[in-house]
Amino acid sequence: MEAAKRTYELDGRCFQTLEQFFVVAVRLLAPDDADLLGHNLDSFNSFLHDVDDTLDEEYRLIWRQSETSRVAFGYPETVRQLHRKLAQCHPTNRSRVAEELHAAQSGCGPTVFDWLLEVFRCHDKIELILD
Repeated sequence: MEAAKRTYELDGRCFQTLEQFFVVAVRLLAPDDADLLGHNLDSFNSFLHDVDDTLDEEYRLIWRQSETSRVAFGYPETVRQLHRKLAQCHPTNRSRVAEELHAAQSGCGPTVFDWLLEVFRCHDKIELILD
């Protein structure tokens, strides 16, 4: 018989921006380590690696109201995030980010929601369930 996985529940109604998502997710997964707060996808990915290292076993993350998040993290939020990224990125990356921004403004390409799913997929210890 398989042991029950530690389960966390993320409520998609608790955030409307990527920055709010980072705060809620960090509080959920590591309430004592608020200093690990991710401020971008790379730091959030690193945070998840830290969580993976802390937990010996696989764990389940149930993303409740994930459709609410999918809408909130659609193209308007993606455009906003890409504007922020464009303003802060290295000059050698500007043309690529500008292309991504143009695509998002046209309603094409991955969204913030897609970016987050990709980050979660990179972690073998996380069983992500969209609910």
